[in-house]
Amino acid sequence: MRLTPGFRDCSQATDMPDLPIIMKSVSRLSFIVPVIIAVVIALWLLAGGAQDQPVSPRPSDDSADVTTGGDGVSAARQQSPSKLVVDSAESSVPDQQPSSLVGTSEPDGWAKTDRFGNLVPSGELRQLFEYYLSALGEETLSQLVARIRLALSALEEPARGQALGTLGRYLDYKLALSDLEAAYGGAGASGPDEIERRMAEIQALRRIWMDAGTAEAFFADEEAIDRYQLKKLSIGRDKGLTEQEREEALSAAEMALPEPMRQARQDTRKFSRYEQAREALASDPEALRAWRQKEFGDEAAQRLADLDAEQKDWRLRWQSYAKERDALKASGLAEPEREESLARLREKYFSETERVRAKALDSIQ
Repeated sequence: MRLTPGFRDCSQATDMPDLPIIMKSVSRLSFIVPVIIAVVIALWLLAGGAQDQPVSPRPSDDSADVTTGGDGVSAARQQSPSKLVVDSAESSVPDQQPSSLVGTSEPDGWAKTDRFGNLVPSGELRQLFEYYLSALGEETLSQLVARIRLALSALEEPARGQALGTLGRYLDYKLALSDLEAAYGGAGASGPDEIERRMAEIQALRRIWMDAGTAEAFFADEEAIDRYQLKKLSIGRDKGLTEQEREEALSAAEMALPEPMRQARQDTRKFSRYEQAREALASDPEALRAWRQKEFGDEAAQRLADLDAEQKDWRLRWQSYAKERDALKASGLAEPEREESLARLREKYFSETERVRAKALDSIQ
């Protein structure tokens, strides 16, 4: 759970930690005002005044240039992020990818439109933004915005313009978020009430800079996890609950998570129990087989049995190989002869794909 907000607010772990540095010459007034508004709205939310009413006010998309002092910053650094998106039409995209993106693929599934050609915001669109923004520092913000603009050119109008507007508001939100973090003064949240207040402020800030539909598409899963973690913390601190009541309360809280996350948590617990059962029943294969069938069903139980057998076979072959490898290394052979002998030894014990794994394991011995 993100208790202290900032530019690491993204669940994909690809955020913009250096944006405040790049934008250091920008007048912060247009961003600080939404932060103040967010705090007011958050307090209203906590008081129950907005139970069924979405909060979607945000500043105008028309951002003016800001004149800075003579510190030599580029024109791009003198603009608000949403203005950068407008001006990125004139920016060229470097031929070479940022080194951190070489060998990776651009996220897909983000080009969603309705039957009228309007953009349908999605978590995948946010992933596209973050994919390129993760390279901030290797390239300037202007260059990365130009890269995103090039990707968005795959859309037809009106979705293309709507996506560019969404990008500008998303960048503005992230800068405003850094102002909110600065307002906290680097202090961590001290308890559940403080955590809840900060969560409400962040959620309000998102709905100031982005419409309710986009904020929901971008952050719904993240906010559901935060609510669950807060509830889990509250349950753990409740000394009046019995162990059974605590387990029931945690199960009820988990039901509010999105289905894929809930299923993933259930699978993780199930396999954790399997590891414990496998260790406890290591000397009784029949009892372990029956346990697998009861917990996972016949088909999945058979796959687990096959996997266990493969792992056991690997361990036995690895032990034999490691013994001969160590003897070979101690034989005093020159390096070329030793490497050739090791290669033949791997061929003796492992398949072609396993030899890659064995060589990698050898390299870290």
